[in-house]
Amino acid sequence: MRAEPRVAVIGAGAAGLATVKALRDAAVAVVCFETTDQVGGLWVYGAPDSPAYRTLHLNTSRGRTEFADHPMPADWPDYPDHTRVAGYLADYADRFGLRDAIRLRHTVERVVRRPDGTWTVTASGPDGPVEVTVEAVVVANGHNRVPRLPEPPYPGTSTAEQIHSHDYRGPEQLAGRRVLVVGGGNSAMDIAVDASHTAERTLLSLRRGVWVVPKHLLGRPSDTLNGALARRLPWRLRQRISQTMISAAVGNPARYGLPAPTHGFLQDHPTLSDGLLSRLAHGDVEARPGVAALDGDRVEFTDGRADQVDLIVWCTGYRVAIGFLPAELLGGGADTLALYRHVFHPEAPGLMFVGLMQSTGSAFPLVEAQAKLVAAQLAGRYALPDPARQRAACRAELRAATARWGHRRPAMRVDFEVYLAELTRELKTGARR
Repeated sequence: MRAEPRVAVIGAGAAGLATVKALRDAAVAVVCFETTDQVGGLWVYGAPDSPAYRTLHLNTSRGRTEFADHPMPADWPDYPDHTRVAGYLADYADRFGLRDAIRLRHTVERVVRRPDGTWTVTASGPDGPVEVTVEAVVVANGHNRVPRLPEPPYPGTSTAEQIHSHDYRGPEQLAGRRVLVVGGGNSAMDIAVDASHTAERTLLSLRRGVWVVPKHLLGRPSDTLNGALARRLPWRLRQRISQTMISAAVGNPARYGLPAPTHGFLQDHPTLSDGLLSRLAHGDVEARPGVAALDGDRVEFTDGRADQVDLIVWCTGYRVAIGFLPAELLGGGADTLALYRHVFHPEAPGLMFVGLMQSTGSAFPLVEAQAKLVAAQLAGRYALPDPARQRAACRAELRAATARWGHRRPAMRVDFEVYLAELTRELKTGARR
């Protein structure tokens, strides 16, 4: 018989699967709770709460996205679609025998710390409530499930249909309509390009400028070039080189009607699109500045223009919601949580997070590295510094992140290359401790 679980993992997407595998590799008994009926998280098109849409592809290249111990097939395209990625995660679970640790269709309702330092996890399942008591809990349920709409709402009221990108599934929702897409992230670019092929008219509204990066530069996936630079140069120098390359390849965003970026490259999550700039250049997508007000079937913009629209697609991101944890453990909110190395809760030993971050690159290698750190700590091969040192490290990281990224979720921001190297060093340092 299997040992009673020492650890509960919440979520069986990429972060949860990597954590279950790392714990199994370290001979730490684990149980994983997953709300849906299959593994794969947000990559499972059509699953409850999945934001995946039919035209969704990776925006980081295959070689920079794959797990170290589970390479993606060499004959796959540079940027695989969601079906391949979901299948890849399912294959990962099968290859490493993870499924028997995962309880599908189990939603965690409550996590409570007991006086003796252990944790009770309560979940609802198809056969009723389930409760386990464990020495540690790993929150790995992602942060792209609860849509965030503009707050406060824009003045006025609209008679146009309004959806969030979370509700978008395919171009047929846009066909024949006057569509306004609001936002500057990867989903906004994808949906605007989809609309440009099927809608009567497509508008794209951005409050602030973003760096739109083509998916290939110099004949290679663009993120591989920044990766090569990161092994040799500090981020400020990388920024100047990357901006020069992007400007040489596609020109100034303003020539396409987009607002000029007010922040430098590598100071926000990159926006990758091969199609958007071409569709703007051909007039199939029309750029607009930020929304000023809503007025019936018209939207007024900050430059004084107004356009009639039938459908508004709000690509305005997500709220980080961890409703099963007590509010006192989340402080001012999950997106401001100070975690040692973005993993360990300094005030609650045994509470850990995998995937609660926003990276300049892919998440998969980072959650894999975080998971190995968690497993080493629970297996006794890694020791944390004392809580005072953890808190001091968190404060120093937050100061540096705020200086680089400003006040847009600095507690969650990580530089892919720098953070991956930091986790490798941390594992060795903790082993010596």
